[in-house]
Amino acid sequence: MSLIMGMSVLLACQFAGELLARGLGLPVPGPVVGMVILLVGLVLLGRVPPSLRMMGEGLLRYLTLLFVPAGVGLMVHARLIGMDLLPIVLTLVVSTALTLTVTAWVLDRLQRHYCRGKSE
Repeated sequence: MSLIMGMSVLLACQFAGELLARGLGLPVPGPVVGMVILLVGLVLLGRVPPSLRMMGEGLLRYLTLLFVPAGVGLMVHARLIGMDLLPIVLTLVVSTALTLTVTAWVLDRLQRHYCRGKSE
């Protein structure tokens, strides 16, 4: 019964996220909005319910299976990807560098804020 409750919570959050994203015309996918709703709910609750924890661990156990369709897609569309390989590689390199830079900047700001708060 707890697996059903955990899955119900996950699906309800995704459904609410879809409703909000489509209803408000947000440029963010519904499942992402649903994850934010789940995060807010868990923060407000202050803990992860056992049913949700069990469901999450079950999904994570089989997460690698979700990469199979992506791998097949890469093999099937190898020619198409090869035609646009330079823009794809360039985008990946630039976005990774940008992500690392922003993450380092945020970490630096948080450390300065934490150290300043600790010394006062």
